Amino acid sequence: MHIEQTFEVANSPECVFDYMTDPAKLGEWQTSKTRVEVLSEGAPRAGFRVREWTKVPGRKEFDQVVEFTRFERPTLLHTHIVEGPQPIDGTWSLSRSSGGTRIDFVATGRLRGAMRVATPIVTRIIDRQFRNYHDNLRRRLQSRA
Repeated sequence: MHIEQTFEVANSPECVFDYMTDPAKLGEWQTSKTRVEVLSEGAPRAGFRVREWTKVPGRKEFDQVVEFTRFERPTLLHTHIVEGPQPIDGTWSLSRSSGGTRIDFVATGRLRGAMRVATPIVTRIIDRQFRNYHDNLRRRLQSRA
């Protein structure tokens, strides 16, 4: 599975990065998250982990452990699902733009089980889900600008 998206947010890269990496804010922009538990001590950083519970339409709620494997404030965040049903990595690259922040997003992973057989369909569903997440992120942060 491979997804690429690019979008802009009318706010600074620092503000966008801090919002995206705040576990308390995750459910505000990734609205399928029903709960987030911080597993690491201290502030978000490389190696920081959270357990998140996700409920998407048509599926039972599931949990997964996500690690920030690259944390380069305010330009790069890479996440890796350490434990969970699907090993999907996400990378958000942030750069200053005339309108605020340009974000280039890439998600990759080799789907498992029944999902693997349906990779083209699942990829479209996950792409749409992340487009919705990114629209939520944009709306939340533009209202703070």
